[in-house]
Order: sequence, then C-alpha cells, then structure tokens
Amino acid sequence: MNDAELSPTPSGDPVHELRDRLEHTNELLRRMLAEVAKTPSTHAIFVDAGYVYASAGLLVAGTEDRRSFDLDAEGLIEAFIDKARTIFADSRLLRVYWYDGARRRIHTPEQQTIAELPDVKVRLGNLNANNQQKGVDSLIRSDLESLARHRAISDAALVGGDEDLVPAVEAAQGYGARVHLWGIEAAEGRNQAEPLLWEVDSRRTFDLDFCRPYVSRRPVTTYENEGEPPPSREEVRFVGARIAAVWLAERGGDAMAELLPGHPYLPGPVDQDLLIEAEKLLSRSLRGHAALRRALRDGFWQHLQTQLQPRYQA
Repeated sequence: MNDAELSPTPSGDPVHELRDRLEHTNELLRRMLAEVAKTPSTHAIFVDAGYVYASAGLLVAGTEDRRSFDLDAEGLIEAFIDKARTIFADSRLLRVYWYDGARRRIHTPEQQTIAELPDVKVRLGNLNANNQQKGVDSLIRSDLESLARHRAISDAALVGGDEDLVPAVEAAQGYGARVHLWGIEAAEGRNQAEPLLWEVDSRRTFDLDFCRPYVSRRPVTTYENEGEPPPSREEVRFVGARIAAVWLAERGGDAMAELLPGHPYLPGPVDQDLLIEAEKLLSRSLRGHAALRRALRDGFWQHLQTQLQPRYQA
C-alpha cells in the first residue's frame, strides 16, 4: 500500500473525512515506528586516558606517575568493550574514543599502538610544560555532542571524573542520548566530581580486581655504579643545561616560558622528569644528593633564562 492509497478520499461528510485523516496519520506513525524498531541502538565509549592512568595507577600500583607503572591499554579497552556489550545487550558498538595528551599533539609510540587497535579512535589534546593536559575536555564535548546531534549513538559510556565534563554530558543529553558514567574505584576519598555524578543517567565503578590485570609496576632503576665517585657539581650543572636545551627544542619557547615566573622552583612533575633524565645521562642516582640536585636545577634554569628572558623582555 502506497501513500496515495492511504490518502483520505473526500466524501463530503466532515466526520468521515476526519476519521479517514486520523487513520491515515496512524498508519504513517505505525510505519515510522516499525522502521525505528528495525534500526539497532548504537553506543560508544569515551575514555579520558589521563583519568584512567591516574586512578588505576593509584589504586593498583600506589602512584599516579605514569613512569612508575605500565598500563595494558589494549587489554583494558577490550574489557570496557566486553562490559558495554553486556550492559547494552541490544546495541552495537560504534567505536571507543581514547582521549590523551601529547607534546604538540604528536602521538607517542604507546599512543600509536593504541590508535592501531580496531574500533579505537585516539584523540589528542596538548601537554603544557607542567605535564598537564589541555584541550581534552573540549574534544570529548565536541565528539559527544556531534554524535548525539546526528543520532549516531543512543548511549554513551563516559570513563572520567572531571567536573569540566558536565557540559559534554548536558549537550549529549539535550539531543536525546543517555550518558553513563564509568569510574575507577578511588584508592581513598573520591576521584569523580559530584556535579558530574549528579548529571549522568547511570553510574558504574570498576574495582581493584577488575583493574589489577592491566596495571603492573615497573622495576626501580637506581643507576648506581659501586666504587665510582659521584659526579661533580659542574658535570651535573652541564647535564641540567643540556636537558633544558633539548626540552626547549621539543616543547617550544612558549611552553618553557611558563616556568620562568616560578624560579627558582620547578613544578613537581617537571622536577621529577628532570631528575630521571639526568640520572639516565649520568648513569648515576642523584637521590640523596641534595647539593647535586640543586646543581642540576641551576644548570637547567641558567640555560632557560639565557635563552628565553631576552626574547620576552624585548
């Protein structure tokens, strides 16, 4: 039966005409609902990798420092997919979105490996000089809102905890998508913002037993050579300047200039990176050598100030 056959035929009787129009409208609605029923639901998983690394690392390895543990991202992503397959039983997976930060948005080898996984899309924000992610929340909001607006997904599993994700949740819900917040069990306190918990449609937390298979501590390297004297202050100062020169070339003047107002102190993550890099170059541990660590920072600062201050004073 086509639409022409469904069209009401004028009879001259207003009651019959109204009844025919109602039947015509009802038939069109039945057709539309039948088509909608044939269309499978679709879900996607949105993973804030920074949240996952910090929360899972703290829960399993006792640290948020990525350099201190390995995360089996492929195994964890597959576990998320399996969990979604169970929860959204009548739905198909669109893909997994993996949001992380990188210097100049250039994939690290680990991020390249993740990007090659089937059904996974890696989206990169930037990292500033303090190793803080920038732009990740806006990427999540953009993808969530766009997919919901175009009816590409009916359900979104969001793995994260930042309050800045609230607008992303509201935007997706405004287009009819349901947003389900997934989190990692907090080692202590809470690792997800309350406003985010209030806005989502459902919540689920993955415990220690779930996360343990995917996180492993790295062995500690001390870089100690028995019988050898420690390096001199000048040698360590030179290494600090050398590392600053490499960082300046890799991260850019603007990123490194953010450190200048904090002189003589370095943000904790930057100071830790500096120490680890110096120990690699020296093949010696600087732990417990306060004077040598000061010399390392002095060399680092001296190079930055020499290279950057004239530029920003001009």
